[in-house]
Amino acid sequence: MSKPELAPEVEHFYSKAVDESGRLSLSADGRLELLRTQEILRRFLPAAPASVLDVGGGAGVHARWLVEDGYQVKLIDPVARHVEQAAEVCAADLGDARQLTAADASYDVVQLLGPLYHLPDPQDRKAALSEARRVVKPGGLVAAAAINRYASLFEHVTYAHLHTERIEPSVSSILRTAVHDGKRGFTLAYFHRAEELAGELRDAGLADVQVFGIEGPAWSLLKALEQQSDAGPSDELFASVLTAARMAEPYPELLAASSHLLAIGTVPDSRA
Repeated sequence: MSKPELAPEVEHFYSKAVDESGRLSLSADGRLELLRTQEILRRFLPAAPASVLDVGGGAGVHARWLVEDGYQVKLIDPVARHVEQAAEVCAADLGDARQLTAADASYDVVQLLGPLYHLPDPQDRKAALSEARRVVKPGGLVAAAAINRYASLFEHVTYAHLHTERIEPSVSSILRTAVHDGKRGFTLAYFHRAEELAGELRDAGLADVQVFGIEGPAWSLLKALEQQSDAGPSDELFASVLTAARMAEPYPELLAASSHLLAIGTVPDSRA
């Protein structure tokens, strides 16, 4: 297909500024995000070898463990660098979450573990979720991740610079508008509230929607120690933070403290 339309800030960030392939393995909070995403998804995924379309799957970090679990994975991403990296893991092509080329009802699972981050226009997010629903078989699964509205507040405390004239206005703007313009630091991004994310999945026609806090309420302790201490977080602290994430799940008021959110919904099966 032709090159997907992508905001230039996002294109530059993932093509030139960062290597997404290492994000979930090079930091304690990244490892926590990966582990929790795996364990939540594994509760809902159909048995292997079900088919999974990994939309906006980046360099293939999640595709890799899905393939190892026995799933048939196809990855699409709008960044050529990511597609080249992911091709070492599974079938991978350039693609746009808002306009999938897959046929109707052709996959058991569609996961969007990144696209909603970089679609500040609600119509674009609506299109991405509607496309995901379209290509999932009746009774199948859609999983969509989002950055929590309050993540930047917690994160920039860990760098001990939230109080500075450079950072405080930027984070205040994110809290007020839900959008980071990508002009400094992180790229163009949208930050969800949990109830908003759930509503977007329901509006796309998905049923039985559930939202989980991926890292839980104590993730920033890991990041703070990693940033402020040469020793970094201990294995015991990592285990405690992971336990906190699991224990927090029944309490929706704690969703606001997580760094990322993961929403799960199903395509209604008319035969049921």
